[in-house]
Amino acid sequence: MNLLTEKEIRTVFERFKKQNPDPMSELKWENAYTLLVSVVLSAQTTDKSVNKATEQLYKIADTPEKMVRLGQKKLEGYIRSIGLYHTKAAHVIELSKMLISDFGGEVPHTREELMRLPGVGRKTANVVLNVVFHEPTMPVDTHLLRICPKIGLAEGSTPIEVEESLVARIPAEYMQHAHHWLILHGRYVCTARNPKCETCLINDICRHNDKPEEK
Repeated sequence: MNLLTEKEIRTVFERFKKQNPDPMSELKWENAYTLLVSVVLSAQTTDKSVNKATEQLYKIADTPEKMVRLGQKKLEGYIRSIGLYHTKAAHVIELSKMLISDFGGEVPHTREELMRLPGVGRKTANVVLNVVFHEPTMPVDTHLLRICPKIGLAEGSTPIEVEESLVARIPAEYMQHAHHWLILHGRYVCTARNPKCETCLINDICRHNDKPEEK
């Protein structure tokens, strides 16, 4: 594993910052609750498909109480176009009930409490903490798991290993936006198929750790 130096990491994020000073989640949300629901729904599907499915849903169910009143069957009707809709609808109803019973209808502010909710894993909890509560967390999705070791930003082969490596290596001043910059980079530039290396902002720094060694 060929890792970037601290100076090179700073250069990477300065370039991302210059290009996109205030990156945002591509999920559309109204409040902490709807972001939580959207992230749960986004597992194994695209943000665009979630946004399309929730556009009408959030007009009638943007709180845990309204979602519980809507019920699982009607919720399934709104999200039928996305993958695993039956399981996801069940999770959304159950987490909504738990928010009401255990947290006064409010989305909790800690990773441990968030991960108690049905359908909420570490990545989802980290997204909510970062986007809603501006915590310096590092949600590692498939994009980050793939590109960060390749670039040389982090080492590891599992989400938790890459997360811990990124948190340890990325300077604090970039942590608020770091995962958004990296997700967008993996989604649109450093793609799994046909990465756009020729136009990449960091192609002179990237370690290309997955590139076969030349003989």
